[in-house]
Amino acid sequence: MLQELETNTELKNALLNSSNVVILTGAGISAESGVPTFRDKEGLWKKYRPEELANADAFMQNPQLVWEWYQWRRRLIHDVKPNPGHYALAEMEKLYPNFTLVTQNVDGLHREAGSSNVVELHGNIRRNKCFDCGKFVEVPDLDLQETPKCESCGGLIRPDVVWFGEMLPADAINLAFNVSRACDLFISVGTSALVHPAASLPVMAMQGGAYVLEVNPNATAITPSVDHTFYAPSGEILPDIVKFVKENRNQ
Repeated sequence: MLQELETNTELKNALLNSSNVVILTGAGISAESGVPTFRDKEGLWKKYRPEELANADAFMQNPQLVWEWYQWRRRLIHDVKPNPGHYALAEMEKLYPNFTLVTQNVDGLHREAGSSNVVELHGNIRRNKCFDCGKFVEVPDLDLQETPKCESCGGLIRPDVVWFGEMLPADAINLAFNVSRACDLFISVGTSALVHPAASLPVMAMQGGAYVLEVNPNATAITPSVDHTFYAPSGEILPDIVKFVKENRNQ
C-alpha cells in the first residue's frame, strides 16, 4: 500500500497538497470495531427487523418495545472501542487546515477516538431527546427498561437518531453538502455509497474537482467513478495514509 502512495503521483499530490479535506464514513468502519450493522440476520431482535422498530409510528404505537430495542443496542456497543481507522482519522484532522468528518454512523466512536469536527448525519444513539419538545435529555442508565418522560413537557424520551421516514437534520446535511462541493480531497470510508443523500456527497466532490479516494474492502456503487480505491479495511489503510502524510508533507 505504501508503494502505491509513492508511485501514484495524483494520489500523492492530493494527500500532500490538499487543504480542504472531507471524510465520509459508513457502517464498514464501525463493523471493524464489532458494531453490528442490524441489517443482516444477526440484526434481528425478537424477530423484528430494524425497519419495523426504527420509525415514529412504531414508537407511538409501542414506545416500550422501541425503547427496549435501543437500550439493547446501546448495551451492545457500550464496550465497543474505536479501531485504528477511527484513531487515524482523528490524527488526520490535525494534518489539514480544513477538515470535516461526515458520518452516517450513530455509535459516537469518532468522537471517542478524538475527532472534533464531526457531522453526524443520522444522529447519535448515545443521546436522547424529547419526542414532543425536542429537548435533549441525559439517560445514562443502560438498564432502564421503562420509557422515560421529559421533565419539561411530559413527552416521551426517544433516541436522538434519524428514523425511517424522517428528514436528516437540515444543518448537518447542508453543511455536508457545502464542504463536499468545496473540498480538494474527499475520502469515502466503509460505505456502500447507496444510501442517499449521503451517497451524493462524493459525486458533489467530483463535480467540484476534488480528488476522490475510496477505502473499502469491496467495490461499491462509486468505485468506477472515483480516482482511486484501496480494497482493504480502514484500520489497515488509514494509519498508513497518516504515516505517509506526516513523513512527506514538508519535503
